[in-house]
Amino acid sequence: MGPHPAVAAIRLAVRRVLHDILTDHHSTTDATSHERPPSPLVLVACSGGADSMALASALAFEAPKLGIRAGGVTVDHGLQPGSDLRADEVVLRLRELGLDPVLATAVTVGREGGPEAAARDARYGALDDAADRHGAAAILLGHTRDDQAETVLLGLARGSGIRSLSGMAAVSGAGGRYRRPFLQLDRQTARKACMAQSLPVWDDPHNTDPAYTRSRLRHEGLPALEKALGKGVVEALARTAQLSRDDADALDAWAGQAEAAVRDNTGLLECAKLYALPPAVRRRILRRAAIEAGAPAGSLFARHIEEIDRLITGWRGQGAINLPGKVVAQRQGGRLVIRQG
Repeated sequence: MGPHPAVAAIRLAVRRVLHDILTDHHSTTDATSHERPPSPLVLVACSGGADSMALASALAFEAPKLGIRAGGVTVDHGLQPGSDLRADEVVLRLRELGLDPVLATAVTVGREGGPEAAARDARYGALDDAADRHGAAAILLGHTRDDQAETVLLGLARGSGIRSLSGMAAVSGAGGRYRRPFLQLDRQTARKACMAQSLPVWDDPHNTDPAYTRSRLRHEGLPALEKALGKGVVEALARTAQLSRDDADALDAWAGQAEAAVRDNTGLLECAKLYALPPAVRRRILRRAAIEAGAPAGSLFARHIEEIDRLITGWRGQGAINLPGKVVAQRQGGRLVIRQG
């Protein structure tokens, strides 16, 4: 008799991703060397919750069959009393699964951008450090289709265009370091896989704390949408993410190609040529130019880009526009100048 269907599903998802990592690893190791390349190390980021415990169990099962070393890392955010003991417990669980190396890393969560963003920044910083220190080829993250649906809705609420609707990428980070094998699987599958394997699961109280936007969305927003629109909402939102990602990638590529054609021989952007472009392409060029001039990407919002865009599409002699990072945009003699003020 084969494994439980949920266990089979998580293992297949992980196997596919490990095959991709192996292919990437072999293509980047020295092809001229006759020695066997060292087996890559893949880490799983594990909080002890159902999604990441299911992921850790599947990695521990699949990695040895492909000659991949499998390890784990848990991040102690220090946001709750006893969080250090919780991290120690997760380390024990991962070692019991056969993962090695397994490490717990404590971080200090700042205040920048709100509690959820600050915790996320601290977590990814710690994961990057762990990967660099151990020379890991990749880090697996346990985000599911449900997480993807929540991310799309949060992007929709921000009103900042299709890139924010494209959710989380299956592959992201420097050199494709982060991989998300479960983006096509729902949260329930991960939980069932843990139950079928008798894996202990910890439910983070932050996931049910109404102080957190994502938690409210999970426990109030999405259930209300499902009640109004039917059960297929999560799947439809995840599909929207993929379609939006494809569209955003295409528009980014178009903007990249168009950029050279709208600059004069001194490198300045020509307003008339920008005006002739579709708005979606033009705004991407403007955003990129603002970032190159020193505006921090995270502080550059849609309203900033719209203001710059009005220098081209609604020119009435308006003055310079102040952007984040002390960057100034102004129109001079049919040219758009974006520079440090």
